[in-house]
Amino acid sequence: MVCALGAAVCFGTATVLQAMAARAAGTGGGGEAALLLRALRQWRYMAGLALDGLGFLFQIVALRSLPIYAVSAALAASLAVTAVVAARLLRVRLSGTEWTAVAVVCAGLAMLGLASGPEGEEGGSDSLRWVMLAVAVGILLLAFAAGRLSGPARALVLGLGAGLGFGVVEVSVRLIDGLAPADLFANPAAYALLIGGGAAFMLLTSALQRGSVTTATAGMVIGETIGPAAVGVVWLGDRTREGLAWLAVLGFAVAVVGALALARFGEAPVAEDS
Repeated sequence: MVCALGAAVCFGTATVLQAMAARAAGTGGGGEAALLLRALRQWRYMAGLALDGLGFLFQIVALRSLPIYAVSAALAASLAVTAVVAARLLRVRLSGTEWTAVAVVCAGLAMLGLASGPEGEEGGSDSLRWVMLAVAVGILLLAFAAGRLSGPARALVLGLGAGLGFGVVEVSVRLIDGLAPADLFANPAAYALLIGGGAAFMLLTSALQRGSVTTATAGMVIGETIGPAAVGVVWLGDRTREGLAWLAVLGFAVAVVGALALARFGEAPVAEDS
């Protein structure tokens, strides 16, 4: 669980930096890929990416030893980290209700930590690997079409798509059996991980720059928790400790609800310099 929490700290801090950089990048035209390239020129975005990379390493280690549902909830709890970082670095004042939401997230994670069993022993079928690749390609197509979306649902769609992309990464890590080049080349899950992760970053960058960050982050939390957790339980054999399934379900729900309550702390002010 320590690695999962380490990933949450990295991802939560990165969200603040990337939101600032995405806003500073401006609209500029050229679609979502062009927006991502402009954001990459911002030092805050690059620092956020470095933290994302470190968080991803923690995430891989966590997924190799914990059920997906526990890791997913911990990653959703990165929003609690975002809230604390925003309060510290951006001088955002948290109300008593918001500090309560942080405490709720922590309580949910504590319940999950007590109830979580070992990682499921089922390796996943080849069909599931191909399904993950198909989902990743679909999310990539959504990323390229994101510039055509409009209306109040735009931020929710972008955030949900980003969450699904990160969810594909979570599941794909479990579906990769070996790291030998020949094994990776022949495994559809390896391509799903790369495509899903890349598409998720494009969608998240667009959501942070052009839409309601609150709505987008809420959609991302939903997309990266519920689906992957279900796949882990149904197809990969993730289980809880004997007699503690109810505590795991309660802890998962509490952590996600608390994270959704904190979604607005993905909002960051426009940076004045780059």
